[in-house]
Amino acid sequence: MRHAPVTPNGDLIRWVELPGAEPARLYLHGLGATSPVYFAAAAAHPLLAGRRSLLMDLLGFGISDRPVDFPYTLESHADAVAAAVRAAGLERVEVIGHSMGGGVAIVLAHRHPELVTDLVLVDATLDPVEPTRTPGGSGIATFTEEEFLAGGRAQVEEWVGRFWWSTMRLAGPEALYRSVVHRMRGTVPTMREMLLDLEIPRTLLYPEADGEPDGADRLRESGAELVAVPDSGHNIMFDNPEDFARSTARALARRATAA
Repeated sequence: MRHAPVTPNGDLIRWVELPGAEPARLYLHGLGATSPVYFAAAAAHPLLAGRRSLLMDLLGFGISDRPVDFPYTLESHADAVAAAVRAAGLERVEVIGHSMGGGVAIVLAHRHPELVTDLVLVDATLDPVEPTRTPGGSGIATFTEEEFLAGGRAQVEEWVGRFWWSTMRLAGPEALYRSVVHRMRGTVPTMREMLLDLEIPRTLLYPEADGEPDGADRLRESGAELVAVPDSGHNIMFDNPEDFARSTARALARRATAA
């Protein structure tokens, strides 16, 4: 396990690193998740193995520190990730981001364009979302922070079930709540607008059963590739690991083929 300080107070982002050739690959998890759990099997798949791979936990989640004074906006997450990538001695990375991690990846590429060569977004967040009292992030955002810390977290444990809670419970309460709120509020410009303006190769993986994401035609017009993954839900890398690895490897080969 490796680590790097990413705040003025010295708070550490930690990651599990798989050795291999560069350019390196950076894997970013979704809300309440952890990259070593969600991406270890994918990064070791024969179609994706052999590259230096950083399975990085966002500040506040998994094996990283959980500072209570960090804002946990998408922008602050992206800047912290950029600091960790540079501390790892990397100048360029290919980024694979799941769900909220895909949103962080977009903001990372927008704010630190010199760092990111390719984006693979796995059922990622693109637009603001209205809170509703349902399982997951949307339900968390219906509480105030004080309500969530006082008892709402226990309610969320009941909502999300054992599988998600097994990693969500590792998140700092403030980190979980603030990350949800800022993910749902989105960014200015929006993540979708940032994504449309990027000039690097961009691939969006989505569950085939869900149908194409909103604004699919405009995304294609901007040069993004949309890939439907069969037999999968939101956690594509778990539900259909073979097609996830195949689609991701093909996406990351686009730049090399074009060059």
